[in-house]
Amino acid sequence: MIFIVASTIPLVATPFQIDLLCQVFLACIGSLSLMVLTGFAGQVSLGHAGLIAAGAFTTGILVKEFNVPVFSTIPVAGAIGMILGLVFGLPSLRLRGLYLAVSTLALYFAVIYLGGEYETKRGFSTGILIAPPSVLGYRFTDARGWYFILLAAVILVFWGARNLLASRTGRAWGALHVNEVVAAALGVNVARAKLMAFVVTSAATAVGGALFASYRGFVSVDAFPLMLSVQYVAMIIVGGMGSLVGAVLGAVFLTILPYAIEASVALLPGASGYASQIFAVNYAVFGLVMIAFLVLEPGGLVAIGRRIRVQLETRRVRVRTLEKVS
Repeated sequence: MIFIVASTIPLVATPFQIDLLCQVFLACIGSLSLMVLTGFAGQVSLGHAGLIAAGAFTTGILVKEFNVPVFSTIPVAGAIGMILGLVFGLPSLRLRGLYLAVSTLALYFAVIYLGGEYETKRGFSTGILIAPPSVLGYRFTDARGWYFILLAAVILVFWGARNLLASRTGRAWGALHVNEVVAAALGVNVARAKLMAFVVTSAATAVGGALFASYRGFVSVDAFPLMLSVQYVAMIIVGGMGSLVGAVLGAVFLTILPYAIEASVALLPGASGYASQIFAVNYAVFGLVMIAFLVLEPGGLVAIGRRIRVQLETRRVRVRTLEKVS
């Protein structure tokens, strides 16, 4: 049923709605990979935007400099992500918590610096343009074709993450998240498990960046501000730490939120006067949402959904009991 609904959406949705769904899919890939790293393996990272930028620039450079087909750049971006994850995962062997989070910022600044230097040296002051790819004569010029590719990518990442977490590696990450000393006592190779977490999630994130560049047809350092890393952290917090479904819910919620705010402001009297303040309002609401979830519902949207489900089930049981009594 879900597959049928997902397949028919592009036939009835407007171009704007399809583009919004594609943005949601791209956000889901990044949030799922960060959830595995932080929510399950317990490794904090603020360099997520750098990995997305690395994947995007890999695609842009390969297409622009070597005329590599767009879709052929995606596995290369994944390989670059693995290398970056290995290199920048090394600090996790000695650092923890806030110190590890700050160290991952080096990844972001290094990638953004190199990307900016490439743009400047090659004269791409307005960014790298990527022509729409084509497969078997079909040219991906609009969001309708990309919808199915990005949906398939999200399903693949979700399925891969779920199976990986159920494996021995996933159980090692779970032990690592609880307590490293206990994990080592249980026979877990802590150093190997940490590096594996960074390598796997960095590869998935870089693939998401390559898909982002391919879909947008444009790469620029301005598309990857540091705030993007904060937004991904917010996604896994709002969705619910330690839940793949929560990663998806958080990505959906925070991707749609700015558009919902704009639509709400547009309904106000004299809406045109607020147009210049939308940006500030979005950031203010983003901050308030973060505070609200951290203080009032640390379990995120998953916990809210679980509570609603329990209440509905309790009500259903009460109704059945009353029917039997009567």
